Amino acid sequence: MSALEKQLHLGRLPPRPPLPGGGGHSGSKMRMGPGRKRDFSPVLWSQYFESMEDVVVENDTGKDTFRIYKSGLEGPVLLLLHGGGHSALSWAVFTSAIINRIQCRIVALDLRGHGETTVRNPEDLSAETMSKDVGSVVEALYGDLPPPIMLIGHSMGGAIAVHTAVANLLPSLLGLCMIDVVEGTAMDALNSMQNFLRSRPKTFKSLENAIEWSVKSGQIRNLESARVSMVGQVKQCEGAASPECPKAIVEGIIEEEEEEDEDEEGGGSVNKRKKEDDTETKEHLYTWRIELAKTEKYWDGWFRGLSNLFLSCPTPKLLLLAGVDRLDKDLTIGQMQGKFQMQVLPQCGHAVHEDAPDKVAEAVATFLIRHRFTVPIGGFQCVFPAC
Repeated sequence: MSALEKQLHLGRLPPRPPLPGGGGHSGSKMRMGPGRKRDFSPVLWSQYFESMEDVVVENDTGKDTFRIYKSGLEGPVLLLLHGGGHSALSWAVFTSAIINRIQCRIVALDLRGHGETTVRNPEDLSAETMSKDVGSVVEALYGDLPPPIMLIGHSMGGAIAVHTAVANLLPSLLGLCMIDVVEGTAMDALNSMQNFLRSRPKTFKSLENAIEWSVKSGQIRNLESARVSMVGQVKQCEGAASPECPKAIVEGIIEEEEEEDEDEEGGGSVNKRKKEDDTETKEHLYTWRIELAKTEKYWDGWFRGLSNLFLSCPTPKLLLLAGVDRLDKDLTIGQMQGKFQMQVLPQCGHAVHEDAPDKVAEAVATFLIRHRFTVPIGGFQCVFPAC
C-alpha cells in the first residue's frame, strides 16, 4: 500500500453521499444547496470498485506489477484503459453506472508509468510496449482461456486499445470502443501539448487542492469523479513531509472552510489568516505521478495512422466523442459507410467518461446489448435510436 493510500485510509474519508434516484450518477456537476461549499475531499476507490489486485507479469528479464480494479462476476469483461497522466481510477464512477445496467465484469488497468503500477522501465510508453502489457495482464489473469473481452480506451488508452486489437493480442476480443480520440485532431493537438503541460501547476499543497484545481480548471467537470480520480494522478513529493503532515493540512483546510462560514456570519478573520499562514509553510506536498512532457517522443506513435487502424479492426466498434467536429476525413467516410457506431455526447470536456459517466455507460450498454454480447439488468432499457 502506497503512502497516499495509507493517508486516505487514515483520514477516515466519508462514504459517497447518496444520490437521487437510487444511486444513479449525475453527469457533469454536483449541485450544492444555497450557501454550501463544495466538498473537494478525496474518496476511496472502494466506494466504486469491488476489489483491487496487483497482477504480476513475469518475463525473461524479471517481473512487472500492474494495478487493476475489478467489479462484477458474470458477463463479458470490459477492459478499461485510461488516458495519458490519468489512472484506472478515472473509470470509477463509470464502473458504478455500467455495472448496474448490464451483466458485465470490469477490469480497470493502471498502464505502465501511471497510477500504482510498477515496472522496470516506466519510461517506455511506446504503443507496442503498452499493447503487450495489456495482453500480458489478460494472460496472467485468465490463462489460455480468457472470457469475451471488450476493450474500452480513453484518449491515449483508446489508441493503445486499437494497437492491442490490431496486434491480435486478445484472441477473445468481441468489441472495441474509443473515447474522444481521433487521429486528425490528436495529431493537431500535439503541437500545443507542451504549452498545456507547462500551464499546469507543478505542485499542490494537498489532495483537496489538486481536486479543486482539476474541477475549476475544467480538466474534470464532474466533482464526484474528480474526488476519486485525482488520487491516481498525483503523488506525495518525496521527502516533502512526514506521513502525518498531509493529514494536518487536510484538517487545516477543513477548519479554514469552517472559519470562513463563521466569518460570513459576522465572525472575525484573524483565525482565517492564521490558518492560511500555517498552511503556506507546508505547501508543495503533492506533484504529478508522471511527467507527461518527457513522453513526447511516443506521442506520434500513439496516434499516427490510428483512424485506419481502428477501421481495419474486424470486431464491432464504437466511437464516443465530445463533439462531431473531432471527426477526421477517414473516420467521416468510415462512419458514412457504417463501419462503426458513433455517439456524440455534447457538453463534455475531453474526459468524457468522467464528465458524463451515466451517458457513456448508457452508450456502451446499448452497444453491447444491440450486438447481443450481454443482457440488461435492473430494468435498464436501451435509450439511443441505434438500439
